[in-house]
Amino acid sequence: MANLSLKQLTKAYGPVEVLHGIDLEIADGEFVVLVGPSGCGKSTSLRMIAGLEDITAGEVHIAGRLVNNLEPKDRDIAMVFQNYAIYPHMTVRKNIAFGLWTSPMSKADKAARIEEVARILDMSDLLDRKPSQLSGGQRQRVAIGRAMVRNPAVFLFDEPLSNLDAQLRTQMRLEIKKLHQRVGNTIVFVTHDQVEAMTLADRIVIMKDGHIQQVGTPDEVFHKPANTFVAQFIGAPSMNMLEATGNGDEVSLASGQSVKSTVTTGKGRKLLVGLRPDDLVLDSSNPILSGKVSVREPLGSETLIYVNAADGEIVAKISGKDVPGVGDTVYLGASADALHIFDTDTGAALV
Repeated sequence: MANLSLKQLTKAYGPVEVLHGIDLEIADGEFVVLVGPSGCGKSTSLRMIAGLEDITAGEVHIAGRLVNNLEPKDRDIAMVFQNYAIYPHMTVRKNIAFGLWTSPMSKADKAARIEEVARILDMSDLLDRKPSQLSGGQRQRVAIGRAMVRNPAVFLFDEPLSNLDAQLRTQMRLEIKKLHQRVGNTIVFVTHDQVEAMTLADRIVIMKDGHIQQVGTPDEVFHKPANTFVAQFIGAPSMNMLEATGNGDEVSLASGQSVKSTVTTGKGRKLLVGLRPDDLVLDSSNPILSGKVSVREPLGSETLIYVNAADGEIVAKISGKDVPGVGDTVYLGASADALHIFDTDTGAALV
């Protein structure tokens, strides 16, 4: 295992800079997820750590060693790709063994190591099968097994679950989390799926346009987003954003409603108020928003309702029982500590 350090990591293709001086410290044994929309620089960052992309400027350190000029095979990393990249003509055993191709281990030690990895991944009964005889989830486990067999200092996962259906993705997320708890290697995992990021990570790195927007635990980025981008990227459905004006310990919404806030703001300051759908409740006695239901989306135990309010379309997640109908007028309330206050001009959170 090893720590990983990125210092002012920059990538440019000709005159176009796509990664703008990334700084990131990853602790030994930590599971860190890079997440963001397509083109944000997360996969480029991963490939630069792996040595598959040249570094324009900055430094990559693995276990305290500068690896900028080292070949991928000399960095003590193993990478798992989105498309599995396993050999169709080889058995599972031979695919896993390929990870030990250049290892000085004895034949007996290699065989023992393959059996150990197969046992950890619950693949012992699949070792003599070909990839064509495996499900998508089993093929991904083979790819993980080939990476694991070398016992690298750092695992790099590049959107490894994107090609799986929803049920398999959920299953593989659980297996990868259990694997990390069992072996404790440092893992850097890239995804565009914020659910994967929230469920897998010790810490999440949220990226946009080649910049890091926030680094924090899943709880921190969900409950204390650094800016409006993070607030709306993390969480499904996205956080509602309402125009408002500051007034000391209150904010005035566009509808004219004044709402208590835990953040003190200057009078007349232009703000955005964020409210997560989960934090809105049906409350006719002390509402802060009201409007007519335009759409309902039943989710079983919960239902999403889309409300046409004076402040715009609002999404609320409420109990799946006694749901108001389309066209009904509803009144929505929220506690003061559920409000997220952002500066309109910069998008930064006010604390």
